[in-house]
This record gives sequence, structure tokens and C-alpha cells, in this order.
Amino acid sequence: MDQVRTAIEVEKVQILPAENDDHGGVVVKLEEHMDSDVFLTLLKTSMSQWTIQGKKGVWIKLPTHLVNLVEPAVKEGFCYHHAESDYLMLVKWIPKTTNTIPANASHRVGVGAVVLNHKREMLVVQEKNGILRGKGIWKIPTGVIDVGEELFDGAKREVKEETGIDTEFVEILAFRQSHKVYFEKSDLFFVCMMRPLSFDIQIQELEIEAAKWMPLEEVAAQPSAEKESLLKYITDLCIAKVERDYSGFSPHPVTSFFSDQPSHLYFNKKEN
Repeated sequence: MDQVRTAIEVEKVQILPAENDDHGGVVVKLEEHMDSDVFLTLLKTSMSQWTIQGKKGVWIKLPTHLVNLVEPAVKEGFCYHHAESDYLMLVKWIPKTTNTIPANASHRVGVGAVVLNHKREMLVVQEKNGILRGKGIWKIPTGVIDVGEELFDGAKREVKEETGIDTEFVEILAFRQSHKVYFEKSDLFFVCMMRPLSFDIQIQELEIEAAKWMPLEEVAAQPSAEKESLLKYITDLCIAKVERDYSGFSPHPVTSFFSDQPSHLYFNKKEN
């Protein structure tokens, strides 16, 4: 009888609006303005009820116009998990067990586009900004993948934006992982082989100082391409690819248990 009474009382208690997640926790999504004192009262009551219910992680998604609720949430033991331009995500682990909430995204994903024409010339650029500014180094077009963007689409976009050249994706030649690059995050960099569909260069003047088609051997002869540099390995792979001694990774559509969004598995599918 006591258990029945407790269940009825729990249903009558006013708590924050929340949805169950797939891992035994709840997600609070607030949109309308709320006084911080009212929020604190509801939060304390909610945490008590979620503890009784055996919930694990509690997530609070706060849009920027509800910034007044950040301080009371933090004082109740919530931590920052991640932030985007329009919201902040806070989280708290309830059980007295090991916290299994995954950390925020650990990697940034970048692409470099290797574009070779029929003359064995590589499309290269000199950057107007950043650490390479004014150093006279010719490099391949590079950039960061946007949210929801495929690697091959990102490579085509970056080449078009920086040089005005239209391209067709061929395959991934290689990838590099490095650490503590931007905001202490790790970095995955995919080197993509591209086939040019146009040849007249029109540089993006905001970021690119110059761009041109350079003989592959001249790119490889730059001082910056010596020893074990990234550029040296890229040019070596290009030469091997041209001479048909190397085969990279091509995308193949796959389905997933975790999302209904399209995805691709990259692997080496040798030609018969």
C-alpha cells in the first residue's frame, strides 16, 4: 500500500519537463522564460523524483535566452558538457557509481584535396592567413568538414571555395591523427584524391594569396616536403597513385543501427 501511495504522490509532484533518453537518463528541454528561483525549486524536486526512479544521467539543454538558469544548475552540481551557438548543455550523474556519460566530441575532422591534372600537375595554394602566411609554401587546398557533410562533399567544396575549380572525388589516399590541435581537441585529417572537372583558377581572395597548377616533382622538391613531413608523404602517394602502385579507400553506402541518416564505409575495393 505504501508503494502505491508513493507512486501516486510522485505523479502529482510538479517537475521539470523531460524526456527519457536511451541510456536510463532524462533530457530537460526548456524554451519559455523561467525565473531562476522557480527553476531551482523545480530542479531540486525533479532531482529527488529522478533519483527515486533510478535515473542516471540528467541533461539540461538551455537556449541562450535562458542563461539566467545556468548559475542555479551549476550550484546544484551540474557541469558543462558542450555548447553550440544557440544553446548550452549541462549534465549531472545521479548514481553513486562510475560515471559513464561520454565526454564531448573529442575530434575535429579536416580534409585535404589532392587534385592532379593530365599533365601531372597538382593544384596548390598559398594561404593568406594562419601560420603559413608569408612563408612561400605551396600546399594542397584544405578545410574543415561541416556538420552533416560527407568527406567527399567537403573536399569538393573546399577546392571550389579556395580555387574555383570543380572536382570529382576519387578516393581517400590516407589519413592523419594529431592531438591538442584546436581547443585541446584531437584532429583527424583525410587526404582525398580528386579529379579536376575544370582548370581555370579563381582564388578566394579572403583566405588565399595565390593558387596555380604546379608540376608534381616541383611540389615534392619544396624544402617543406623533405624528410617525414605531411607534404612529402602526400606527394609520394600521388606519384605512386599515378604509377598505379597504390590504391586508396572509396566510400560505400551502409546502414546503421544508430541512425537512419545516410553513412559510408571507406575501404579498399581492389579492381578485378
